Amino acid sequence: MSATLDRDVIHGLPKVLLHEHLDGSLRPATVLDLAREIGYSELPTEDPGALGDWFFSGASRGSLPLYLEGFRHTIAVLQTPDALERVAYELLEDMAADNVVYIEVRFAPHFHTAKGLGLDAVMGAVLRGLRRGREEFGIDFGVIVCAMRNQSADLSFKLAELTVDWSDRGVVGFDLAGEEAGHPPKHHLEAFQLIKRRNGSITIHAGESFGPESIWQALQYCGAHRIGHGTHLIEDLVIYEGKVIKVGSLANYVLDHRIPIEVCLSSNVHTGAAASIGEHPFPYFLRHGYRVTLNTDNRLMSRTSMTDEYLLAARSFGCTLAELERVTVNGMNAAFYPYAERHRILREKIEPAFARLRAEAGS
Repeated sequence: MSATLDRDVIHGLPKVLLHEHLDGSLRPATVLDLAREIGYSELPTEDPGALGDWFFSGASRGSLPLYLEGFRHTIAVLQTPDALERVAYELLEDMAADNVVYIEVRFAPHFHTAKGLGLDAVMGAVLRGLRRGREEFGIDFGVIVCAMRNQSADLSFKLAELTVDWSDRGVVGFDLAGEEAGHPPKHHLEAFQLIKRRNGSITIHAGESFGPESIWQALQYCGAHRIGHGTHLIEDLVIYEGKVIKVGSLANYVLDHRIPIEVCLSSNVHTGAAASIGEHPFPYFLRHGYRVTLNTDNRLMSRTSMTDEYLLAARSFGCTLAELERVTVNGMNAAFYPYAERHRILREKIEPAFARLRAEAGS
């Protein structure tokens, strides 16, 4: 790692976050406040620090199903418009503190209808909070609607219709999330066909807890424009003594077609997608030209931030300032945001900050 890339320098870098779940981004203190407001009594502690530790320790057990267990608590306290608006607003406040200049936040709206809210009411509440945060903190955002692999194709189609209905009001894309094994994305094909017919954008969780076949289906059946996680794409490369000596047809397709990969380093270790940080395929993807981005996934469960993820890349893989800049530019170019707005953010916020650091480093 370059001596200039300490935490303070990395914290000051502009960052782009494409993969963050709203229900995995709450502050522990907010979880407690919201639980008290509705009389929810199933949390393990009333101390914010201890609660944060509990979410982290529960999530970092090397299994995606175990990682997802904590979400029952955050979803339980996100069943009112006020709660949804609050956490959306606080998310952008946290992004401002972390020097994130653009974020795409995703969530499954139907998870927030248990107490009577309709899907449109859920969407309205989240977007009110995000718009309020944008006005106060100057951070651009997009919303991605998530369907779930283990739920019905009919529900996925309904959520695709919701995505289309809100596409001119802050929603920028459609996603399929959840446990991959036994739930192939092609089961939800009708939903993806609707999004494609309406010129929408698609990202799919794939290659996180299943092999390259999941990524292949996401791309070739469902028309994904980006891949969430994509860790197991490394299985389509042959690596010998640290060098890539053969690239399979799927990995070549992802490379040649510039398919962005939404890498989440800490989360991938916590879910078991990578056995350890040292064994994560990120440096192979980065240094062989893949359009990789860095993301947090769930800041509460993985107890991380974009500064932490960039710092992890620098310390674990020796990422240079130039490589972190490339990751950031990759993220902005891959965003499901209007072309002119992406280039405005690049021109006004990202390029000047990195140019200033290069000048200060004498490079």
